[in-house]
Amino acid sequence: MRLHRLEIEGFGPFRSRQIVDFDAFGDDGIFLIAGRTGAGKSSILDAVCFGLYGGVPRYDGGEKRLRSDHCEPDDPSEVVVEFSTPAGRFRVTRSPEYLRPAKRGGGLTKQAAAVSLEEWTDAGWVGRAARAVDVAGDLDEILQLSREQFLQVILLAQNRFSEFLLAGSRDRQALLRRLFGTQRFEDVQARFDERRRQAEQTLGARLATVDARVDEAERLVGTTGLSGDADDGTAPTAAGEQPPASLTIDERLDALRRAQARADYRAERRASEQADAEKRSAEADAALVTTREERRAQQERDRARAALARLEADAPLIDEARAELTAARAAEALRSTIAAASRAHELVDAAATAEERARAEWDAFEFDVDGDLEAWVTARTKETGSWERARELEEQAPALDEELRIAVAAVDAATARIEAGEAERASLPDAVAALKAERDQTRRIADRADDLRIARESADVRVVAARAARRLRADQAATDRDLTAATTEHAAAQTALAKLRQRRTDGMAGELASSLRPDDPCPVCGSVEHPSLATHSDPVSPDDIADAELIRDAAAERERELMSAASSVQAELAAVLARADGRSVEQAEREHAEATAAYTRSLSAVEELEALDAKLATLTARVERLEAEKAADAAALAQAREDHALLRQREAQARESIAEARGDFDTVAARLADTATAIAAARALAAAVAEHRRRSEALVAAESERDTALADSPFSDAAAAEEALRSSAAQEALDARIAQHAVQREKERGILFDLELRTLPEEPIDLEPAEQAAEAARALWKGAVDEAARAAGVAERLEGLIESVAAEHARTTAEATEFELLQNLADTIAGRGANTHKMTLETFVLAAELEEIVEAANRRLHDMSTGRYQLRHSDALAARGAASGLGIVVFDAFTGQSRPPQSLSGGETFLTSLALALGLAEVVTARAGGIRLDTLFIDEGFGSLDGDTLDVAMRTLDELRQGGRTVGVISHVEAMQEQIPAQLTVRALPNGPSMIEPR
Repeated sequence: MRLHRLEIEGFGPFRSRQIVDFDAFGDDGIFLIAGRTGAGKSSILDAVCFGLYGGVPRYDGGEKRLRSDHCEPDDPSEVVVEFSTPAGRFRVTRSPEYLRPAKRGGGLTKQAAAVSLEEWTDAGWVGRAARAVDVAGDLDEILQLSREQFLQVILLAQNRFSEFLLAGSRDRQALLRRLFGTQRFEDVQARFDERRRQAEQTLGARLATVDARVDEAERLVGTTGLSGDADDGTAPTAAGEQPPASLTIDERLDALRRAQARADYRAERRASEQADAEKRSAEADAALVTTREERRAQQERDRARAALARLEADAPLIDEARAELTAARAAEALRSTIAAASRAHELVDAAATAEERARAEWDAFEFDVDGDLEAWVTARTKETGSWERARELEEQAPALDEELRIAVAAVDAATARIEAGEAERASLPDAVAALKAERDQTRRIADRADDLRIARESADVRVVAARAARRLRADQAATDRDLTAATTEHAAAQTALAKLRQRRTDGMAGELASSLRPDDPCPVCGSVEHPSLATHSDPVSPDDIADAELIRDAAAERERELMSAASSVQAELAAVLARADGRSVEQAEREHAEATAAYTRSLSAVEELEALDAKLATLTARVERLEAEKAADAAALAQAREDHALLRQREAQARESIAEARGDFDTVAARLADTATAIAAARALAAAVAEHRRRSEALVAAESERDTALADSPFSDAAAAEEALRSSAAQEALDARIAQHAVQREKERGILFDLELRTLPEEPIDLEPAEQAAEAARALWKGAVDEAARAAGVAERLEGLIESVAAEHARTTAEATEFELLQNLADTIAGRGANTHKMTLETFVLAAELEEIVEAANRRLHDMSTGRYQLRHSDALAARGAASGLGIVVFDAFTGQSRPPQSLSGGETFLTSLALALGLAEVVTARAGGIRLDTLFIDEGFGSLDGDTLDVAMRTLDELRQGGRTVGVISHVEAMQEQIPAQLTVRALPNGPSMIEPR
């Protein structure tokens, strides 16, 4: 990864846009970021980290003061980072969340954080993502480094240099976990612990299940009397049995199996008894069935005798029904001819009646017709055809009158519109002139809107500053009071410490004398004689001195914090007083209210000006529209007059046609209706005469056919035949009655014949003795079934319990072995049990990574320390059983001893930390997929080196730029400024903000 360009605006100490071109240092390979303390050197690296990851390490866990305090409310805050990887060239633009002036309503509103990612293509910069979650996902894929890895391999931030070297085993583990992503091994440990707990619970539950089922089986044996040798179901004594608590599971299972054998024997006996009872019950049931069958046969014989007697008594009635059915079938052949003759006679009478009624209706019209009605009807029909048009005109007369009235109204309306338009055209010029004068006056007021807005914004700044000044004066007074108290407290603590140190010095002889023993050499003079020992009257221990130093240091730290807070409050007060421009809060609020009112009036004038312009445009358009409407209204008036003349002509023609067709009637419709009625009456009379003639001819033919059929039948006349007729249902009923009688008589004879052959007794058979015998046998069988089922159920249940206990007991043995293996494995992974180094699985994996890091670091540390120091990985057991495995010690070749890193001097600590950081960077880079790191930053730490050691560090940095890598170093050491010609200087301006100047 290589950084190409960085743009910073409104971020940290930088207010205006600052641009850093990293490509300009490509030829040098190493450049220095220099500047005074507090100018903002480290803020350049903060901007890089914020642009790529949206966060700054120095603000982790605290308030994220990313926006520059030097920004005005309308100033933007933005960081642009341009970089390249093997995947391409990209540009990230990111803004933090901050407050800005609201666009409407005044006050401040929150400006949301924003970010975008662009990629360079042949067509230029192309947007790739614009949502924070999408940009983060794409950057993870492009950079292949998390923020922690980035800070450890590319951006070695201030105060983090020696963190990894001096960290304890637990803190070092947390850092390595974030860098190498070994959380999954801790998850594996948790899963094995969970499996161990689950296996332990399962094993305990299975053992409890075995005990419970054995107890249940033993209770079953006790309650069912199977615990002894008796086989008759009585409960035996258990004097020779051991209590269950003193037996093992296998011994208890053997006892249960013996009880199972007794239960099986009992079940077999009960089953045999059940079979015998079932056989006796079946025999009793068979005897009862036989007796009941003879009783039913006896009852059926008596019923058949009675039924046959009734059928013989009904024989004369059946003969009469048979004769009636024969006559009905003979008359059925004459039904159609008789009915046809009767129907023909009825139709002739009806036709005669219809002819008389039609002739009466026709005679009522008193028309003189020479016998030919059809010719008269044809002539009248032709006449009515010419009257239909007149009838339509008569019906349309009201509508024609309405159209004529509308035409008159249209002429009047067109005339009124022309007159109204002339009057409105005469009045519009004066209205236009008055509206233009009002618009010009409103425009002059609206033109001052920008000036009044600027005045109101200035008043906003002054009133906010005046209120802040009042608050800061109170804060300054409170801070001054706290600072005075802290200074007094610090002086008192320093005095107390000095007194304690003096008392310890004064009592040193007494303290030394108190530790001397007879014949022991004096640690001062070496004499074994102690003639005059000093007394220790006012003892002061080292712990007392240490406690006093802690109190003094805490008071000093409190004083420094308050001095810094007082300086900040004073600087902030000076800034807000300058922005308040000498106004008090009351003056600023009054000026703000006046400026706001003037600006509001100006904004209202702007809105009124728009309304007036709209009204003027409306009036102008109205003038033009009236001119266009004038010609249209004239054409409309001419058309209306023409339409009116045509309608009057149509009205005259219609009146003439209606009068001619009406004749002597009131209306044409009345004449048409009367004529239509007469035509209908003539047609009805002609049809009735023809129908009477046709029906008379049909009657003669029907009577002739009827007489011929009667001559060939057994009936003397039509009346006799009609009397013998029966309906189809009656004939079917007679036929069914005759057939049913014959069938029923034969059926009853057959039934009675078979029953008579069985020679059944005449007296009724008694069923009670057989039923009582069957019921007693069934009761005995049910009791035997219950006993057999109970015995079989006990045997089956006991067998199931024994099999279940045996299976569970076998599985418990296997699971106990598996649990022991799983417990040992879980304890080993979690650093318990036989794991004497107390190393968890994750610690073991990280220890391997740490060994590689130490090996990579030693390659540089050997040169930096001229072969004196070497880092070594230590897996020594930590004190008080703490976790171990990630320790680091320093081997000193001069003494041949290993010592903790905390014993190194400041310069040695820096060189060792640098070597370890570079080694860590190499290993992390390899684990991240072997990505290439073309840019590296190192922030501070060089001030603790002497000249020779600084040269060694510079040689190390010079080696880092090999292969085209660019190294940026942040330092204020003058010697480095002389050795590194390529520089970026961060300079604080007199008014507060900083700027970046390349050299």
